[in-house]
Amino acid sequence: MSKVITSLQNPLIKQILILQEKPRERRRQNLIVIEGIRETALALKAGYPLTVVLHCEVILPLSQFEDLFPPEQLPGEVIQISAEVFNRLAYRKDNGGVIACARTRQQRLTDLELPDNPLILVLESVEKPGNLGAILRTADAAGISAIIFCDPQTDLFNPNTIRASLGTVFTNQVATASSAEAIAWLKEKGMNLFAAALSGGTWYHEADFRGPTAIVMGSEAFGLSTGWLAEAEQCIKIPMQGEVDSLNVAASAAILVFEAMRQRGFTYISRPRASGPEIL
Repeated sequence: MSKVITSLQNPLIKQILILQEKPRERRRQNLIVIEGIRETALALKAGYPLTVVLHCEVILPLSQFEDLFPPEQLPGEVIQISAEVFNRLAYRKDNGGVIACARTRQQRLTDLELPDNPLILVLESVEKPGNLGAILRTADAAGISAIIFCDPQTDLFNPNTIRASLGTVFTNQVATASSAEAIAWLKEKGMNLFAAALSGGTWYHEADFRGPTAIVMGSEAFGLSTGWLAEAEQCIKIPMQGEVDSLNVAASAAILVFEAMRQRGFTYISRPRASGPEIL
C-alpha cells in the first residue's frame, strides 16, 4: 500500500464523488461505491469484484484493516487516504475508515435460484432509497428466497440504499424486471401472488402464505398498478386503527414477511450463500 492520497483534487477521488452522486455514471461505468467495514466485507463475501479499497489508517490501524481484509483476499488495489479525504467521501464519519468501489452484477430473473417452497418479495416502483434499504434488511433477517424490483424508481445501488441496508443489498438474491416480465415469470414458477393494497378484501393474517408465495408491494405514493391487482390470487391489507390509512412500505413489508414466516413455522428458507471472509 505505497499510494497515499491526500488531495481532494485527485482524479480517483473526483471519480468516486461523481459515482456517489450520479446514478447515470454508476450505470455507465458499471461501478458502485460502498462505505463501511461491514458493507465492504459483505460485498466481498458475496463475490462482488472490488476494484479499489480506500483505507484511512488514522481511523482504522493498518494491522486491524489487514485482519479484516487480508491482502490475498482483496482482488482490487488498496490505497491509503488522509483523514481529510476520507471525511469528504464518507457520509458517516463512524463507518470504520473503509470505502470501496465494486463492479455491479446483472440482476436477472433467470439468475434466481429458488428452493422448493419459495417466499419472494416483489417491490413495484418503490422510490425512496431508505425504504429499499430497510426492506432489504427485513428480507435478510427473514431469510426469504429473493426480492424482485419491478420498474424501479431509484437505483438499487444508491449509496443511501447500501447504507440503509447495512450491506444486505449484497446478501439477498435480487433481480430487476418490468412488472409484466415479473408476473409472467412468477406465474411460470407456480407462485401464488398476494398484492398488498388498501382495497384488499382479505386481512393479511387470514391469507395462506404456506405455499410458494410472492408478496407484492407498491410505491409509497401510488401503491400497486392495476396489472398486479388483476393478476393477484388475493389482495391483502393490514388492519389500521388510527387516523391514517396506511403504513410506511418498509414497515408493511416487515409485517407481511414475518407473518409468512410465522405461518411456515419460522423455518429458514434455504437459499444460496456466498463464501468469503468472516465479518468481525
